[in-house]
Amino acid sequence: MVDILHRVGITVPRDEVFEALTAPARLAQWWTEDTHGDGDEGGVLAFRFGATGGFDMKVLEVVPEERVLWEVIDGPEEWIGTQVSFDLRTAGDFTIVLFAHRDWREPGEFMHHCSTKWATFLMSLKALLETGTGAPAPRDVRISDWH
Repeated sequence: MVDILHRVGITVPRDEVFEALTAPARLAQWWTEDTHGDGDEGGVLAFRFGATGGFDMKVLEVVPEERVLWEVIDGPEEWIGTQVSFDLRTAGDFTIVLFAHRDWREPGEFMHHCSTKWATFLMSLKALLETGTGAPAPRDVRISDWH
């Protein structure tokens, strides 16, 4: 099993980052505008990306201002059963987001693509919280024919 890992610092308090990771309306402002569902523990979040499909995430764990953990229950075959986590900590003026998309079966080209896209969406999260404007799909950075 292999993992996608990223670290980003955001100059807002942890509660603001946490809200952007759990409230569907806030998730829609940095990941994909077509976001629906329940961000509470036990809920399911649906993220859609137009013609390219989407993902359903079961919310496995929510620890206020510390951790969010999802399991992919629907989407591309490579994603099914993987887990996405956001762990938060404070370092000086920054809230540090330690991101992981774990348990990929193999590091194929699609995983490479997803790693780059996760990085662009984490930068969208940073921009949203620091400037008020994110770049969610469909306004995200297009990096290939996979979007």
